[in-house]
Amino acid sequence: MRRIVEHIGSAHSPEELAVLLEVADTKLHAGQLAFDLSALAPAKVSAVPEVAGSQSRVLWEVLEQGYRDLGFDKIGTDAFKQLVLARIVEPTSKADTIRVLAELGVPSPSLRTIWRTLTRSVSEDWRTQLASAALGHVTAGGALSVVMYDVTTLYFEAENEDTFRKVGMSKERRVDPQILVGILVDPTGFPLEVHSFAGNRAETSTLLPVLTRFRERHHGADVVVVADAGMLSAANLNALQEAGFDFIVGSRTGSAPRDLAEHYERRGTYLRDGQTIETKRTMGTGAHARTRRVVWHYSRKRERRDNITLNKQIERAQDIADGRRRPKKDRFVALGNQPGVNWDAVDKARSYLGLKGYVTSLSKDTLSGLTRATFW
Repeated sequence: MRRIVEHIGSAHSPEELAVLLEVADTKLHAGQLAFDLSALAPAKVSAVPEVAGSQSRVLWEVLEQGYRDLGFDKIGTDAFKQLVLARIVEPTSKADTIRVLAELGVPSPSLRTIWRTLTRSVSEDWRTQLASAALGHVTAGGALSVVMYDVTTLYFEAENEDTFRKVGMSKERRVDPQILVGILVDPTGFPLEVHSFAGNRAETSTLLPVLTRFRERHHGADVVVVADAGMLSAANLNALQEAGFDFIVGSRTGSAPRDLAEHYERRGTYLRDGQTIETKRTMGTGAHARTRRVVWHYSRKRERRDNITLNKQIERAQDIADGRRRPKKDRFVALGNQPGVNWDAVDKARSYLGLKGYVTSLSKDTLSGLTRATFW
């Protein structure tokens, strides 16, 4: 059995190995005098080290320890653990994972074992076990009261759609088949639930299924969900409330002038640093209309940052108007016979610099505590 006293480093070439061996020799024999054998030996014999193998031992041990700390080692098989940790080192295909493990110096399962492992992970529902272990890790220091949700898009280099990979709404205006991935995390960003959806599904319709599955897994877990403005729709908020979920959802800043019109009329447009303003907004139509509570927060630091961004966007729009660059997805560009800067839109944007809003179902006392601790 070997015991690591000190990790000197990793060598990737004979030259680097020679340097590390010299450093190691110096550390092993620090302060010791060498006995000169040159007079006794007819010729100086030099020992050439032989590399019997290599292993990214420190990296792999750190990953394995993290895996154990999360309680994941009690779920699945060693082959499953190797697949998970190898993807952290280098995300690649399942077949190529064998190469990654070999380069790490870790025994690798066969490709057939990999496929059997993945099939078994579905049939035995390891997802639920992993989700329970993740929640256990998060709640070890206390109950979970807030979760955060977001959606991302994964594209595929495929010419044709299938039943899952569909062409859908793309912020990058791509026409490749895609899928949606929704992730639920705790306030520190630690993942709790990961789900996938067909690429042509509306992002707003993914939130409730993920929350519902989370509550079913954990027997009615009572949490407040936080999401960005992409989840803001009257139908979405109504569905959340009807399902018994409280929420804090980001409001689009373009709504600030309309929401704050009454405040501006009564008290002017000056806002002090850190000020919050309560407003109400009617969302939805007809029988589905609901009056929602909206909280706006102003920060001078945020205004300075927003103003820098705004001025850069104006510069790009002006460059397009002057013919110095071609139009892309640029803000404040007025198209027509001759591109120009949309100064009305600029003035509107300046009116809400430094403001950030939230639409919420929570009471004033509850929201105040959450926002101080989590958001502002």
